[in-house]
Amino acid sequence: MCATAACASAQANTARMDQIAQFYANSDDHFMGSVLVARDGHIEFDKGYGYADIEWHAPNTADTKFRLGSLTKQFTAASILLLEERGKLKTDDLVKQYMPDAPAAWDHITIYHVLTHTSGIPNFTGFPSYDTVKATRRTPEQMVALFRDKPLDFQPGEKWNYSNSGYVLLGYLIEKISGQKYEDFIQENLFKPLGMTNTGYDWRATILPQRASGYSMGEHGLVNADYIDMSIPYSAGSLYSTTHDLLKWEQGLFGGKVLSAASLKKMTTPYKNNYGCGVAITTKNGHTRIAHTGGIDGFSTDMAYYPDEKITVIALSNLLSGDVVTVATKLEAVEHGEKVVLPNERQVVSVPATVLAGYAGTYQLQPGYNLTVTLDGGKLMVAQPRQPTSQLFASSPTKFYLGIQDTEIEFVDKGLVMRMGDDSYHATKQ
Repeated sequence: MCATAACASAQANTARMDQIAQFYANSDDHFMGSVLVARDGHIEFDKGYGYADIEWHAPNTADTKFRLGSLTKQFTAASILLLEERGKLKTDDLVKQYMPDAPAAWDHITIYHVLTHTSGIPNFTGFPSYDTVKATRRTPEQMVALFRDKPLDFQPGEKWNYSNSGYVLLGYLIEKISGQKYEDFIQENLFKPLGMTNTGYDWRATILPQRASGYSMGEHGLVNADYIDMSIPYSAGSLYSTTHDLLKWEQGLFGGKVLSAASLKKMTTPYKNNYGCGVAITTKNGHTRIAHTGGIDGFSTDMAYYPDEKITVIALSNLLSGDVVTVATKLEAVEHGEKVVLPNERQVVSVPATVLAGYAGTYQLQPGYNLTVTLDGGKLMVAQPRQPTSQLFASSPTKFYLGIQDTEIEFVDKGLVMRMGDDSYHATKQ
């Protein structure tokens, strides 16, 4: 009977996960991709949604290959730690030890600073010139040249600031220290030993079966994503993989098949801002969560591992949209036995038009970024920069949720509070 009950519970979880992913997949193409949920190595949910190629109506499946974006960083970090185990470097070493021509501003930057985003090296993807840079092939040396002479954002170890530049630098160091190309090193030392035959460096020229095409939201719907030469993200975001291969990675990494226990502990111990080496370490509803997200032209990704329960949740999307994180987070909640309420399941209450009219106006979230709330035909609407106008639905006289998104807006004295997941933002009425 217990076995039967457990089976029924697992089936109910699977059905609910499918309902969640399908809801977002059916909501104006806010999600398409492949998702996987596993516990202790056993796959409990595994399905694709939408199209890997819209023009050919080729569906997303468990075998679809997606660009990973910044999920790449944990492979780069693991490679550095592997080189440390082999005596090729120490993470406490100064970068200058392996790069004598580094600028004077880098004199006190260690490899560990770079691993943990505390080096102060500015993020090149935030440079004004980035859009003109990303379509042109560059060598690792040329990539480092983009940021090596820029002033540091802060002194090494003083603060935390996410830096793709830092992880490009790590790839450059891997090549100098190992004597191999970055893509060859990770293929030989990480992917092949774990049987990850559907993972690699995503060069556009390579004929890659079942590779997903990337899309983004345009003014009138989905459009093909902008082109980016994959030499640009390099060791910060150039890899592709499948949900099944990434499960092999999580099992190998946390099963002691990649790094020693000491190296894995270093990788998964937060230094600043809950970040370790290539992964973020947080606590969610009492559960330790080791995770990272990724975003690159046409793709968004999310992968989380809960070490205490040995739960893996992977969501890969060929649409650059924040909903991949929403889907993944809700699947994690279901797997933990938590109640999930979808936007279309929320109770909507009636609010007098006179009250709604009082909420109309412009609200400043930050300089240059305003929310505009209007009353149109008895419906409260909100417009955000570069996004379509959406309807606000009332859950109370002061609290509203934004369409299908997990965004709540609460009107308070002299402004509003926007809540997105665990984050809150206050806006002042102008």
